[in-house]
Amino acid sequence: MQTNTHLSSSRIEVVDAIRGIAVAMIILLHSIEHFNLYNQQPPALPLLQLSDQMIWDGLWFAIGGKAYAIFALLFGFSFYIMDSNAARRGQDFRLRFCWRMFLLFCFGCLNAAFFCGEVLVLYSIVGIILPLVCRLKTRTLLVIAGIFMLQPVEWIKMFYAAFVDSQAKILEFDYYDHWNISMESLSTGTFLDTLRTNLWDGQIFSLAWAWGAGRFFQTASLFIIGMVAGRQRWFEDNPVNRKLWARVLAIALLLFFPLYGLSSLIPDFARQFTPEEAAGTSIALLKTSSFMTPLMLVINSLHKCCFMLVIVTSLLFAFYTTRLSRPMRFIMPYGRMSLTNYISQSIIGSFIFYHWGLHLNLCDTASALLFVAILFIQILVCRWWMKSHTHGPLEWAWKKLTYSLLPTA
Repeated sequence: MQTNTHLSSSRIEVVDAIRGIAVAMIILLHSIEHFNLYNQQPPALPLLQLSDQMIWDGLWFAIGGKAYAIFALLFGFSFYIMDSNAARRGQDFRLRFCWRMFLLFCFGCLNAAFFCGEVLVLYSIVGIILPLVCRLKTRTLLVIAGIFMLQPVEWIKMFYAAFVDSQAKILEFDYYDHWNISMESLSTGTFLDTLRTNLWDGQIFSLAWAWGAGRFFQTASLFIIGMVAGRQRWFEDNPVNRKLWARVLAIALLLFFPLYGLSSLIPDFARQFTPEEAAGTSIALLKTSSFMTPLMLVINSLHKCCFMLVIVTSLLFAFYTTRLSRPMRFIMPYGRMSLTNYISQSIIGSFIFYHWGLHLNLCDTASALLFVAILFIQILVCRWWMKSHTHGPLEWAWKKLTYSLLPTA
């Protein structure tokens, strides 16, 4: 494995800026979801109805499935930084990282007590892939990441539907009972009711949904790609990397548009035919959910990943080549405190929307504006905090526990 002996400050800055933007994107999307409660009431004013629809569609198009993917990409990058720093000290970081993932699982449970749609528990489970593969060659890592990105389980489902049983559903988990129990608690329960159901039913449906949405394999792929990005120093600003990211941007755009088009064209095409017309043809397979659902998951996963790369490359070029680097630097402290901010978002959001708190029933426009204000306050608090600290509160606790409760290898 290639080991870097120096990490430039600019490289760390751009990663912190992008991470901060990703966390900001996450809070905005969660705000219009009412942190999974979805209890919005349509406003009476037609103008607000239009605004709600624009905000809902716009945020889901730009953020849905992309902000989390950016976060996952940078998670793998962070692993590489810690692993390479440990290697320079003559230490093997892999066992310590497994301990670190257990600690992340605990932080995830804390977050899940407030917000049942959190991702830290998923990250702590999937993150174990990194110490298992980190000593492999870069080309091997990219092959593994590519296989994971193509969603191998969904291809197994399609193959089974095409050649074995077109009506059977395999490798799926039914989580709707747990979802219903959790939603009932969020809507009517006390804080203790919410905490209990979130930590059990909420986590079960969250992980089952993540499995059904292909998040396990996509997250593993992005973790590995982020680690490779660190190994190859792709986030450094130099002519070679600018050409690399320009090619990535071009390829991502070229792939995004046909994949995004297929995500609506294929279902529309299948709906044109009645079951009688489709009988005995390959179109009949498209009309079965056991084949269509995994097919659309693969396509949607890929076009969201392409759009995520468009966002990342655009932010990189904005940071290194335009005056937008200044506002991006403004958000860097927010990115450096991503764990603290992510969990505090859940606490604030659950208090605002759930029954145990204020139980506000806001339209999408009001929800987005409220959390833009909360986001701005969070950024200001982070900038104030980082003037006198090197880590956020939870980041400091995570680091302290990572290195103090396990003997040095």
